[in-house]
Amino acid sequence: MSKQIGPLTIDGETADRITVLTLKEQRKYLKKELADYKKGEYLHPEDVVKNGELIKHMDALIKYFGE
Repeated sequence: MSKQIGPLTIDGETADRITVLTLKEQRKYLKKELADYKKGEYLHPEDVVKNGELIKHMDALIKYFGE
């Protein structure tokens, strides 16, 4: 199935791949924040909890879209 993005049309497989790459990039950033936090960097307490939850959900989405 094709997806239209403004004047650009891409196939569904490409759209899914873009989604997976974006999720992986964001997951990597969140993991880095948590690793830095464990090394003593400041991270807002709410973000410590939310980052862990988001990583779990991103893992599920990445698996769904086909890693």
